[in-house]
Amino acid sequence: MSIIETFGPTAATLDGGFFVGILIGYALKKVIKLAAVIGGLFLAGLAYLQYHQIVNVNWNKLQTVCEGAITTLSNAITQIPGTSITSIDSSHAATVTASSSLAITSLGIPLTDSMSAGFTLGFIKG
Repeated sequence: MSIIETFGPTAATLDGGFFVGILIGYALKKVIKLAAVIGGLFLAGLAYLQYHQIVNVNWNKLQTVCEGAITTLSNAITQIPGTSITSIDSSHAATVTASSSLAITSLGIPLTDSMSAGFTLGFIKG
């Protein structure tokens, strides 16, 4: 068995994961930019309509609603289901390890490592 036969599948996994990571990172950054532009244009439109006294906007109420939505969204993103926090058992002073049932951990370390590197590069270049 030659070295190319043993290295080939690993190289294909690394290249595929890296390429997919670049695509996901690039697309995600474009979606975030588009959402920011749409949100900015919406707020500019509200300010314009208020300036011409067509509508009356309660900016304090709008700020409160937006802060609540952002807090809810950030809490939903940071709490990933299927994971538990590493804690110390006080009675035995032993560390309890974190359990994870995330689907990406079953893909293998080479794929997830190259995918994260590709995601970072794609997000930066997007």
